[in-house]
Amino acid sequence: MSNPFTADVVEAIKRHMNDDHADDALIIVRGLGGRPAAASAFTSGVDAEAIEFVVDGDERVRVPWGETLTERPQVRMAVVRLYREACEKLGIEPRGQH
Repeated sequence: MSNPFTADVVEAIKRHMNDDHADDALIIVRGLGGRPAAASAFTSGVDAEAIEFVVDGDERVRVPWGETLTERPQVRMAVVRLYREACEKLGIEPRGQH
């Protein structure tokens, strides 16, 4: 499937995640990306099926959305859902409003 998000949209999502939600990305990678000991995670890509991170500076980890996304507003809801699922799996309390 081709990416429903333009390069500009992907860049905006990556910038927002890396500038404002880097801690959330690390929680998602630790809880759902199979890297519980990860020290860092930076959002490197977004497509219809998953969000991708660079973990600890080199490894790429894809975390599936669990559904196929077709519109930009769905990304925010999907990231929040992944964050909450990761918090639950890790046994930590999610921060307030996202």
